[in-house]
Amino acid sequence: MKRIAFLFPGQGAQYVGMGRVLLETSPSARRRFDEANERLGYDLASVCLEGPSELLDSTVQSQPAIYVTSLAALDVLRAGRPDVVAGCEAAAGLSLGEFTALTFAGVLAFEDGLRVVQRRGEAMQAASDARSSGMVSILGLEIPRIEELCAQASADGEILRIANDLCPGNTVVSGDQAACERISELAVEAGAMRTIPLAVAGAFHTPIMGSAVDRLAETLAGVTLERGRIPVYSNVDGSPHTDPREIHDLLIQQVVSPVRWAASMRAMLAEGFQPFFEIGPGRVLTGLLKRFDRKIPCENTAC
Repeated sequence: MKRIAFLFPGQGAQYVGMGRVLLETSPSARRRFDEANERLGYDLASVCLEGPSELLDSTVQSQPAIYVTSLAALDVLRAGRPDVVAGCEAAAGLSLGEFTALTFAGVLAFEDGLRVVQRRGEAMQAASDARSSGMVSILGLEIPRIEELCAQASADGEILRIANDLCPGNTVVSGDQAACERISELAVEAGAMRTIPLAVAGAFHTPIMGSAVDRLAETLAGVTLERGRIPVYSNVDGSPHTDPREIHDLLIQQVVSPVRWAASMRAMLAEGFQPFFEIGPGRVLTGLLKRFDRKIPCENTAC
């Protein structure tokens, strides 16, 4: 028996030109972007289509851009394959994508979600600007070994810790820039297949984002969260949630807590979810899912 689940991408999935297929072929997608443009006060569609990449890649721009593009892709899927959307029983989103998942699940209204995502991006950018920091993907090492390397690479007063547990063999660390540079070298010496500095503004999902917590909490206090009509798996604990009070607290924690994506995927697979649909730009989540089981079907939406 099919148990459909949707996955929504996070920051890093953006690329100049995303949304073009949607905007050129779907009136509903165009309406979605028009509403976003009005609420944001600038032409988000133009940023997505024309960039430049330096603008689109900024945290302030990329978070609303991915949120809106993903929901526009969902609009197109709903129009063309309503049975798939109606049959979806659970959702998850990677970091920013959790807000998209919650909007799909009815926890957040679109306009409220857009406002929260915009403020979240601004707060995270401000926290990043205040301290030189970054993120590094480490491929081919187990988490206990990476934790040892984090302790070895960080000097007194520096922060360096696991930020994303994505899938077997793919872990992201986050922290002060100097510590990130040290662990890049140490990980290769320890046998990592590869280390990749990520093109992000700063050390997301660590205490370095602490100043963003209050701003996000203030924004969330001004919106209404409804009970989810389907469960959304949280990045913080890897478990499904529908209760708005729990979701509120988890969204605030998420900014400074590691993303437990691997735990979410294991839990969803254990519950028998398949097929999966990756809704939004890119195919990152499909690639991660295949690391758990290459036979699990995951379909991507055109963007």
